[in-house]
Parts: sequence; C-alpha cells; structure tokens
Amino acid sequence: MRAFTYERATDPVAAARAVAQRPGARFIAGGTNLLDLMKIEVETPTHLVDVQDLDFTKIETTPQGGLRIGALVTNTDLATDERVRRDYAVLSRAILAGASGQLRNKATTGGNLLQRTRCPYFYDINMACNKRKPGSGCAAVGGYSRHLGVIGVSKSCIATFPGDMAVALRVLDAVVETIDAHGRTRSIPIADFHRLWEDNPEQDTVLKPGELITAVTLPAPLGGKHFYEKVRDRASYAFALVSVAAVIQPDGIGRVAFGGVAPKPWRIEAAEALLPQGAAAVTARAFEGATPTRNNGFKLPLATRALAYVIAQARI
Repeated sequence: MRAFTYERATDPVAAARAVAQRPGARFIAGGTNLLDLMKIEVETPTHLVDVQDLDFTKIETTPQGGLRIGALVTNTDLATDERVRRDYAVLSRAILAGASGQLRNKATTGGNLLQRTRCPYFYDINMACNKRKPGSGCAAVGGYSRHLGVIGVSKSCIATFPGDMAVALRVLDAVVETIDAHGRTRSIPIADFHRLWEDNPEQDTVLKPGELITAVTLPAPLGGKHFYEKVRDRASYAFALVSVAAVIQPDGIGRVAFGGVAPKPWRIEAAEALLPQGAAAVTARAFEGATPTRNNGFKLPLATRALAYVIAQARI
C-alpha cells in the first residue's frame, strides 16, 4: 500500500470540497472494497477523506410513502430493517445474497453502489486494463472471460458491475442523492447512475469529482411478490454469474433486472411487457444485441433459466 494523508470529515460540503480540490483524493467510509484495492495498488489515493462521522445513518419515511436511506446505513442495517423486509423484500434479499455477515456489518449503502468490478485483469496490475490504466488495452478481450459481461460492453472493456444491491434498486426505481463542493444537490435515477463502458471504462458512474452520495430514495412500495435469484459458483461469498431481481404482480406483469451480465444492472423495460409470454421471450428481448465471448455464452441460457424459476415461484 502506498503512503497517503488522511482527514476525518465533519461536514458534507467540506468533505466534497476536500476531494474535489485535491487530485488523487478519495472518500472512504466502510472501506470494504477500497482498502483491498489499495493493498494491491490497484487504487493509489494520495489523500483519504473519512466520511463515517457524517449524519447519513438514518432510514426515514418520505412524504410520498417511500424510504430515504442514508448513504452510511450499513448493509446489515438496511437488509434487516422491518420496513425494507416488509415493503422492499427484493432489496433485503439481494443484500443478504452478497458478501459475508462481517462485511455487511461494515459496508455502506453509498459504498456498495461505488464498488469496483471484480474482473481479474483489473485486479492484476501486471495486465493491460483500460479501467485501471486508460489506454493500456483490455487483456480480458481474448482472455479468460467466464465471469465477465455479455451485453453493454465494448472493445475497450468487458467487465461487469459486481453488486447485488444495485440490481434490486434498479427494479425499485431508486434515486441516488448527492451533494457537491458548492453545496449543490442532485438526484440521479439509479438507471442513469452507472455508466456503460464505451470508450471511457475508467468512469464507473456519472458522479463528478468530489460529488458525495448522501442518500438513496425509494418510491412508495410496489406490492407484488419480490424475488432475488443469484446463480454463482458457490453458495456464499461469491459474485453472481447471473442474478435476477424481480417484482411480479398477481396478474403476471412485473419488473425484472439482471446482474452479473453487464457494466450496470441490466433492465430493459420493453422486455418486461413480455413476462406473460414466459422467460425465453423476456430474455430474448432483454439480451438483444448481446456479444458473449467463447467463455461466457452460457450466461444467456442461464439467465433464461433463472428467470423461469422466478416466474414459476411467483405462480405458487
């Protein structure tokens, strides 16, 4: 790990300003991903601004009947909140499907959204990676790509977003709230928060330098049956090969998002209208234009089978 300086923030605008004005500065809260990356020198911040003392630890009911989740609410506290378990069960199930109990106790809502890809070439500083070192190439293209993306990728990067929570938030139409160094706030639909890689894979999200996540807002509950199905190589502490977050109503209409397949939670709303026709119809539309590699083409039929299982469960 390289040397860095450190400060502990007491004000969100001051924290944002400290990061915006200092090249190489980063926010840190739980640190469950950032510290790992610093240890292997994938991330080499020169200055850390610790935001753990900021007042972003509450889950509050909004006037519209939804929830406002502070950015520093831990994954454990969010997944076990009675309101979340009752009204947003897909979110609770997605969080509990990820990481381990110890990590969930420390990881935060904001940090979960900002976690980096688990592409092995990104983690190996000896390999070419446009995400880690822009312009260096992508060793994953033509390399071992079993866990990598099948849609929304580019010739510059085929990595996936690894998280579970964000896939559920995509189904729920969550909104990410931020504040910048000038005290200006912004509300970003979760659909727009993560970027497709295109020609700038080093940019994971639409956040600007120094922009700090303050909360995630959920609209009023959808009702229906909630599901999170995660297919992975082992039963715990493993990232998804394919995951399905779904909220399905009694009439068979619903919302579906996929994880483990793209640079962001993958939801195609036009495909959801095909739910009454079955899983194959939905995934054919959702993955239209997919570009799997020789190693990960299995993800397409796997997504269909995972969704078919969810649909069958919804009918019980």
